[in-house]
Amino acid sequence: HRSILKAAEAGPLQSLTDRELNLRERPVTIYPRPYTKVRAWVRFGPEAIRVDAVLLRSTPTAAGIGFKAEGQTFRCWVWGNAISPLDEE
Repeated sequence: HRSILKAAEAGPLQSLTDRELNLRERPVTIYPRPYTKVRAWVRFGPEAIRVDAVLLRSTPTAAGIGFKAEGQTFRCWVWGNAISPLDEE
């Protein structure tokens, strides 16, 4: 968790833009609990870090994820190829 908070000092958590997500044209799947656990690449400002997260929602090309560090909850959209199921590693 400390590595997440340290990366967060580099800048705000980056997320895909509305234009990149194109949610008006692409279907969104919202997952019920329990969520699938994934490992994902995220970016705080220019700092990239790999985090353990949960898959909250997805489109055919992107994944909405959430993760926590010391009581803080982070959520963002990343490209689908930036995640992998934890059981594959």
